[in-house]
Amino acid sequence: MKIRAVIFDVYGTLMQVGPPPTNADDLWQKLFQEFFQTPPPLRRLEFSVACNRAIALRHNAAQARGIAKPEILWPSIVAEVLPGFARLDAASQTEFVYRQIQIGRSLTLMAGVATTLRWLADKRLLLGIASNAQAYTLRELETMLKTGGLNSKVFDPELAYWSYQNGFSKPDPHGYQMIRIRLEARGISPNAALMVGDRLDNDVAPARLQGFQTWHLSPNSPEHQSGDWEKLHEFLVRSV
Repeated sequence: MKIRAVIFDVYGTLMQVGPPPTNADDLWQKLFQEFFQTPPPLRRLEFSVACNRAIALRHNAAQARGIAKPEILWPSIVAEVLPGFARLDAASQTEFVYRQIQIGRSLTLMAGVATTLRWLADKRLLLGIASNAQAYTLRELETMLKTGGLNSKVFDPELAYWSYQNGFSKPDPHGYQMIRIRLEARGISPNAALMVGDRLDNDVAPARLQGFQTWHLSPNSPEHQSGDWEKLHEFLVRSV
């Protein structure tokens, strides 16, 4: 069946995640001086360990309430680990979180993304998102898309599943079910939609269970429909 909609994962699919900047420790010091006028109370590694501990406690509590794959809100974790964070105004909290995340990693737009998204948009296909994400992800994606001459308006907001907005994360089937229903409301069956992601467990397997076609974005995948962005583009040209 011809593809009429394409849903994309974000990290590892649209954006490549790389190592922290070489001056990450200096940036960490400057971040706290700018926002709190004090040195950081924790080193970067200590902060990460404390956050992971807080996340584990919240995940355990959510799982005890019956949520198999829970999601957290990152600003809430930061507020728990850094008590002074709660005293910042909302805009400063948002900026602090964004910059804190950028200190921990680097991002680039995956090679071939801009060309393929632009081609799909020209073909008037519906484009959506299914991502384990936080609010800062939207800004990261917008920033990276701009490097390819695009913006987030290429994606239909009604076909976007962001885990932080829902309290559960992939591979929980409910996210894919939400997108499936919204596609069906537009007369598009799931087998006329393609889910593109870099992970078999989070992207390919749960999407396939909902009836989606899938593409595993991996050069060494055992999947029949798999490969890098160049191969994905070739597949789409034959399938749209």
